[in-house]
Amino acid sequence: MAEQSNAGGPASSNEGLFRRLLRAAEIDTRMLGMLAALLLIWVGFDVMSAILRPGGGGLFGGSFLTSRNLWILLVQTSVIAVMTTGMVLVIVLRQIDLSVGSMLSVVAVATGVLQVFELGPTLGVGHPAIWIIAVIFAIALGAAIGMFNGVLIAYGQIPSFIVTLGGLIAFSGAAFLIASGVTVAPMDKTFKLIGGNGPLASIGPMWSWVLAAVACVGIGIATLSGRRRRLKFSFAPKPVWADVLTVVVGCAAVLGTTAVVNSYLWPARVAERFAVENNIPIPAGVENRAGLAICTAGDKVVTCLDGLSFQTGYPIPVLIMLAVGLVMTFVARRTRFGRYIFATGGNPEAAELAGVNTKRLTVMVFTLMGALVGISAIIASARLDAATTALGTLNELYVIAAAVIGGTSLAGGIGTIYGAIVGALLMQSLQSGMALLNVDSAYTNIVVGIVLVLAVFVDQAYRRRVK
Repeated sequence: MAEQSNAGGPASSNEGLFRRLLRAAEIDTRMLGMLAALLLIWVGFDVMSAILRPGGGGLFGGSFLTSRNLWILLVQTSVIAVMTTGMVLVIVLRQIDLSVGSMLSVVAVATGVLQVFELGPTLGVGHPAIWIIAVIFAIALGAAIGMFNGVLIAYGQIPSFIVTLGGLIAFSGAAFLIASGVTVAPMDKTFKLIGGNGPLASIGPMWSWVLAAVACVGIGIATLSGRRRRLKFSFAPKPVWADVLTVVVGCAAVLGTTAVVNSYLWPARVAERFAVENNIPIPAGVENRAGLAICTAGDKVVTCLDGLSFQTGYPIPVLIMLAVGLVMTFVARRTRFGRYIFATGGNPEAAELAGVNTKRLTVMVFTLMGALVGISAIIASARLDAATTALGTLNELYVIAAAVIGGTSLAGGIGTIYGAIVGALLMQSLQSGMALLNVDSAYTNIVVGIVLVLAVFVDQAYRRRVK
């Protein structure tokens, strides 16, 4: 017995030391596990694609961990991630919204009809006011629909499951009626940039590095500010090494992501079409079949267009996703509105006794959810350059799944915005990876469903262990 105890001593001691370090640094072990799972998924898909399609150019020889695929993955994630930030607050409040997918469809279709059939003929195609009016209209319409749901739930005393389930069915029908069953296209030329559609829908390498530098400075300032705040209110600060580690890891993640998005170059054919459409002068050099000079940079083909760089940098929809994430994090953690949401979700009766107007709070949360759906509808229709009645199909399930996988408790009162965004990235990675491997969509849905159930199981086990 003594020998067994001694044999297990060092390993046990090391495990205890690791846990103490995590606790001292206040690192969310659940989030750490989710990031590890995300990394495992990425490596797995890259290795599998390397086996099935050698020479993909990825980190492990596949097609997944390439700058092109990761750039597209971030753009695809933005639609779900924006809505997921709102769904976190809805679920934390002990509510649910099953209508966000159909709501996205009806907002996208209505906005498309406004652009194509109303503003275009009235103001003239390409008028600079079209995209501004369309954006305002989409967000306002989404907020109005969300407020309607909130009023029925809060003041009509109808369960949110029933209200939003009715919306899931009704809004899809409304989208079909508005579009008359046809695809509404094309969108305004400037409006399309919001969805990352076109070579000019990114901020370019220089501004991407500037943004990365600003983000690193922001991480440092936020960490220092948090330390000073703790000392001010006599709370024990984290160890200095933990704060330094936070800044180093955060900056490394930002700089690494920036390097990846900057290394993605638009395909030569896209560059050719863009040059022809915009009458860009053709420089001297070897010409391809479109009459444009083609240069090579290592093993990459780059179009030489009179000095115009086709390094993309951060796409606009990703910037919108990051901005929404920062704003929603601030709302959830630094405002009275956010504190009321978590207090009500944790104990509704106590919140009411404390003077929180829970009915008005419910309406406000659903209105915010609707506005975020409006933003996602803008990104989705702009990226597709069209609005269809099927644009938001199954989005409600992916949004709820991303929130739950990201650590939001269905019992209410617990959830994080950054966790939900990582959950959305994980969900989209599964779909993107299986599409890359040509896996049938039926199997994709099965895998996503299994991952959702497994995530809830792990979450419940983790919370029981913590208690």
